[in-house]
Amino acid sequence: MAHSIVFRSFVVGAAVLASATAVANPVWSAAPAYPGDAYHRQNALGGGLIEALFGEAPHGVRSAAPSPGVSRVAYAPAPVAPQRTLDPAYSRAEVDYDGPEAPGTIVVDTSNKYLYLVHGRGHATRYGVGVGRPGFEWSGVKTISRKEEWPDWTPPSEMLARRPDLPRHMDGGPANPLGARALYLGSSLYRIHGTNEPGTIGQNVSSGCIRMMNEDVIDLYGRVPVGTRVVVR
Repeated sequence: MAHSIVFRSFVVGAAVLASATAVANPVWSAAPAYPGDAYHRQNALGGGLIEALFGEAPHGVRSAAPSPGVSRVAYAPAPVAPQRTLDPAYSRAEVDYDGPEAPGTIVVDTSNKYLYLVHGRGHATRYGVGVGRPGFEWSGVKTISRKEEWPDWTPPSEMLARRPDLPRHMDGGPANPLGARALYLGSSLYRIHGTNEPGTIGQNVSSGCIRMMNEDVIDLYGRVPVGTRVVVR
């Protein structure tokens, strides 16, 4: 009889301990053992674009286990290339400038990946930019024909022919590839526009447009009016 009481006490104690452990860490205890760390941390916002825009995943929380019969591949974290930070060489700066352009002119030096806003008296504001990739380089003189804040994006037919997977239209906003501001260059398809991808600044990346960091294109936007001369060389 004494042995029976001791055994029952042991079972009850083990059950209570297991229950307390499960309550203390329910999501970890429910997760099956995948090879490596197959569970990535899941944000309360749901992950994906919303997570990327508004926050990072909280620490100590793992995604729930997949339902029976569902492929584990669908739950595995997608490989993401590391995002480069902005090279300090392309940070905005006030610099000496001895070019012949009149004050107020924008000069884009595509080979060195800089855009200058000329102030005259030997000075300019210099911004880092991303420019056209091989096959999409161009040079010439344009004027700013239009300015837009958080512009919509409608890929031109030429771009859709190359990339039929692109959306036909995107409303303006943080996910829009034109970024926070756009300065349209004459009647061409080219623009000076923003981006939130610092790794593209200082690179040959675009289809001919001039990319700037969002904070830089906002600064430039506020300094130049429609009709500003733009020299691309």
